[in-house]
Amino acid sequence: MWNFAVAVFLVELYGNSLLLTAVYGLVVAGSVLLLGAIIGDWVDRNPRLKVAQTSLLVQNSCVIVCGILLMVVFQFREQLVELYNGWILTTCYILVITIANIANLASTATSITIQRDWVVVVAGQDSSKLADMNATVRIIDQLTNILAPMLVGQIMAFGSHFVGCGFISGWNLCSMCLEYALLWKVYQKTPALAVKAGQKEQQQELKQLSPTRGSYENLVFDLYNLRANKHRALWWSLESFGFRKDADCKSFCFYPFPDLENGQSPEESSQPLMNETSVVTKSDSPKQHGCCYQATEPLRTFKAGWVAYYNQNIFFAGMSLAFLYMTVLGFDCITTGYAYTQGLNGSVLSLLMGASAVSGICGTVAFTWVRKKCGLIRTGFISGMAQLSCLMLCVVSVFAPGSPFDLSVSPFQDLYTHLIGEKTLPEADHSLTSVLTGLNATTAAPAEELPPLQSYMSVSLLFAGVIAARVGLWSFDLTVTQLIQENVIESERGVINGVQNSMNYLLDLLHFIMVILAPNPEAFGLLVIISVSFVAMGHIMYFGFAFKSLGSRLFLCCSPEQKEETVDSPSLPTTV
Repeated sequence: MWNFAVAVFLVELYGNSLLLTAVYGLVVAGSVLLLGAIIGDWVDRNPRLKVAQTSLLVQNSCVIVCGILLMVVFQFREQLVELYNGWILTTCYILVITIANIANLASTATSITIQRDWVVVVAGQDSSKLADMNATVRIIDQLTNILAPMLVGQIMAFGSHFVGCGFISGWNLCSMCLEYALLWKVYQKTPALAVKAGQKEQQQELKQLSPTRGSYENLVFDLYNLRANKHRALWWSLESFGFRKDADCKSFCFYPFPDLENGQSPEESSQPLMNETSVVTKSDSPKQHGCCYQATEPLRTFKAGWVAYYNQNIFFAGMSLAFLYMTVLGFDCITTGYAYTQGLNGSVLSLLMGASAVSGICGTVAFTWVRKKCGLIRTGFISGMAQLSCLMLCVVSVFAPGSPFDLSVSPFQDLYTHLIGEKTLPEADHSLTSVLTGLNATTAAPAEELPPLQSYMSVSLLFAGVIAARVGLWSFDLTVTQLIQENVIESERGVINGVQNSMNYLLDLLHFIMVILAPNPEAFGLLVIISVSFVAMGHIMYFGFAFKSLGSRLFLCCSPEQKEETVDSPSLPTTV
């Protein structure tokens, strides 16, 4: 609801201009691109309930504050324009965009912790249950994306933008309380949510390393193995056993307690068994880091997150999903604007958006059915081929009758005109056409300058391909989502999904830049071809991942249950 309304409010505030909306989109995309890994790392480091509650409160509080601020701006806009030459109003614009961006970052954290982490824990080890839950969450998300804008649009149409802001603020206040209560109920009914994987492993390994008996040398040697496994959370609890990290966090200082073998607790011991000459590391005590080191901690987290994402075995699967964002073939402002230039009105567009939503829901339902029949990895391959086949209709629409595609018109014509302020290229084209048509000039020539659209075949093929491709798109999205959920370890689930969101926003930014460079309708056909090419490259990367995982079995459409039976049956006689 808020994502739809904030764009409308910003357009209305700046005199029906898209400037504030474009700035807001750029700020949101840039923020997630830079902070996605850091947000994911914060999700991994903190308890699940704390993350969910904090992100939920920050998101809804920012929306409420932003709604109240917009109400003030709409109510006293004329007075604010006159104060300090409009600087007060400009400050309000900056505050609205900043607060809305914080709300979007909190929404990203909520999405990571609920849809990428909680769902996996609630489903347990049941892959089919996880697939059903992912599909159900996606259907709910699609339905809300349809119904919420319709509700807000009706309120603003029959009321005003002031009333719309007040309604959204009140709605988020009520929904925040309801969501908070539902999260707490789910948390209570699922005890596994209380402990993360890092904490479970920490407790088990500390029990194994308890030095009640045996050699301290073996205990020290085990610590190196723990460090190799990068159990950061375990380091903190090891201090209670007398271990300290060195300044570079590369090894451990060993200060065990002398009376520990006699049954005395670590807290009751006071003197080290080994002196400083027998410690593992060279440093005698941990070194306090300076302000510069702490200030650069987000940069190290950013780098570590991207390196961890690159080292995942599902790296190419995640990249393939990100490449699908580099497209103009979606129901966003770009496709809507192009449809208006082709003669489609708002009523037709609303019907097309409804058909697109139904197609997306069919894709989520098809995902669960195909996954049960063919397996998860094959489902992604089948979904990708289905999407790419449907997008071929969009390529055909570029050359169909009624298409404005014209390679003789420079795709950078409008950009050159706005930057230079001259119309050298268009004047040359018009002079050429006037010379060619001057031989048969008549009084009816002015009426032929803007000819009506002769055929709707091109735009019909375009939207038919876009709507049909939603089935494969959403099924493929769910496939990659579940692959990340099942193959990423629990302690890195947040940071990997944060980097995945950053990759998605990066490719989304590139597609907006592509439209800015070639905004005229004559170049839209070229953007369609580039978009289909990026989608094809994404599915080629997924094919490489799938073939590496299954080999030639990728082309055998057998159910996972049949595969398990064939693998397990020969081993039964050998196990006693």
